[in-house]
Amino acid sequence: MTAMELPGWKHVSSGKVRDIYAPADQETPDRLLLVTSDRISAYDYILPSEIPGKGKVLNQLALWWMEQLRDVVENHVITAETDATDPLSVPAPVVGRSVVAKALNMIPIECVIRGYLTGSGLVEYKESGTVCDIALPEGLVEASRLETPIFTPAAKAELGDHDENISFERAAEMVGEELASRLRDVSIALYEGAREIAAERGVIIADTKFEFGLDPATGNLVLGDEILTPDSSRFWPADQWQPGQITPSFDKQYVRDWLTSAESGWDKKSGENPPVLPESVVTATRDRYIEAFVRLTGEVPTL
Repeated sequence: MTAMELPGWKHVSSGKVRDIYAPADQETPDRLLLVTSDRISAYDYILPSEIPGKGKVLNQLALWWMEQLRDVVENHVITAETDATDPLSVPAPVVGRSVVAKALNMIPIECVIRGYLTGSGLVEYKESGTVCDIALPEGLVEASRLETPIFTPAAKAELGDHDENISFERAAEMVGEELASRLRDVSIALYEGAREIAAERGVIIADTKFEFGLDPATGNLVLGDEILTPDSSRFWPADQWQPGQITPSFDKQYVRDWLTSAESGWDKKSGENPPVLPESVVTATRDRYIEAFVRLTGEVPTL
């Protein structure tokens, strides 16, 4: 994983999908350049295959959502444009897949909101009748809509490790009850606002996650990272949703399903790296990301 060299910026770290840069001449940066790559991860592995155009779809969709939800909470965006007169604007080679954002003191909690029961939440529910220590009614099944969205935080893990689902009480121990309550309330408000917008477009947001930081200058809670993309959310076509059945999704579930199929020949418990994705899987995944963007925004991403 080799990060691109960009004039005026120094590479400081890379995650599963994003490369992060700081201004080359600032010892304590007040902003960061977040470049969204075409990498894709699954089961805590960065796959050897990339999805062409994925980074641009994710970046542009996250920016669209932040604009739609700007009245709920402040976000980290400074600019997503390039400006020849401003050396700390987005460099021309990465326009469309990048944003210059406020440097925040990030809070080490993923704020997961579930509106439907699926995935790891369903697994826990079947075992204990709870999700992150929240008791749920009896009789729920795959894809059941929850009466009210629930906040199920996760403790952020190091790259390559799996985030750990935690209770609200554990989150409060980590960051304080006041901040934990604020994270919960703002996350639910973001989800509910987004759910209404998506529903108008025939899309269900089954679950999603948000990440926040504190502005060092003001102490304000600020929405960071990316939001409401196929990488961080489960998007379902509303006309194909039926409780008790697996719903097709506009996200990387297609990749997960292929990796765990007999066709891939890979055992996720083996400790071995996943195989290269077939071209058909790459193309189908790219098409799903683009379809999610078009359905939600009514526009076509700039690729």
